[in-house]
Amino acid sequence: MNLNSELKNVKSVAITGHIRPDGDCVGSTMAAYLYITKNMPDIDVHIYLEKPSSVFGCIKDIEKIENPKGVDKVFDAVICLDTVKSRTGDAEHIFDKASKKICIDHHITNDGSEGDVNYIRPEASSASEMLYECLDKDGIDLEIAKALYIGIIHDTGVFQYSNVSPLTLNIAADLIGYGFDFPTIIMETFYEKTYLQSQIMGRVLSESLMVMDGRVSVGHVDQKMAKFYNSFPYDYDGIVNALKQIKGVDVAIFMHELPDHKYKVSLRSTDKIDVSKVCEYYGGGGHKKAAGVVMEGNFYDVVNNLTAQIARQYD
Repeated sequence: MNLNSELKNVKSVAITGHIRPDGDCVGSTMAAYLYITKNMPDIDVHIYLEKPSSVFGCIKDIEKIENPKGVDKVFDAVICLDTVKSRTGDAEHIFDKASKKICIDHHITNDGSEGDVNYIRPEASSASEMLYECLDKDGIDLEIAKALYIGIIHDTGVFQYSNVSPLTLNIAADLIGYGFDFPTIIMETFYEKTYLQSQIMGRVLSESLMVMDGRVSVGHVDQKMAKFYNSFPYDYDGIVNALKQIKGVDVAIFMHELPDHKYKVSLRSTDKIDVSKVCEYYGGGGHKKAAGVVMEGNFYDVVNNLTAQIARQYD
């Protein structure tokens, strides 16, 4: 797919991604926004997301992100990155009304049925990697390259996950050739934590549970803890990966409580368990080794339901 070709004769474009946007979502959507504003100045382009974490403040024009609530404009095209329509939250109506729907996603749970133009590649490391392939290389500048690089490092765990391919590394090499300070970007957007985030992670790890004979680790933040620390979902970045690093763990589960007796659940796994199947069973999705879902019930109900599905894969 070539983005320039797909946007030929288009006068207005909306760009969106998934709720609670992570690094790949923010990086890919912002790269698309920067690319269009640079190379197609006649197009009226808007980007609609929930407010991202402040760690992504180094991305040019990040303040241009808009809240999709109440937007009634009908766009000539919508570009939906790193997700399916149902996970765009308040931007779903923008997707539905757009005359042309372009979907770029790397999740195995995306069947490619929602867009008029679909570029779905589950083996890709990230939506940012895929977007890079869709852009004219002479239209990329340092700021676009930086946004794409941020997306790739966040969805590959700085190139340590199994979704990294030779193509991923070649693209990353091309991107750093634009001259941005990539070591600082890695440190400040991926590894660096605030004191508050470090406190929460320490507490979650100290209060975590080991179940299924130590093969599954579970940590959670309930509403009471969130209020005590005055924390937000982006303060929990990295906790699920820390739970997975415990020796002997095949699956790490991190949950944070939402209103109305619901939990936002993130799972990470080794090759032994396909957590996308676990999450799909309860209406979520993702990748084989990284997936998520929102579930109803109390903490123990959710843990029992998840481990029941995990246990089926050991049988």
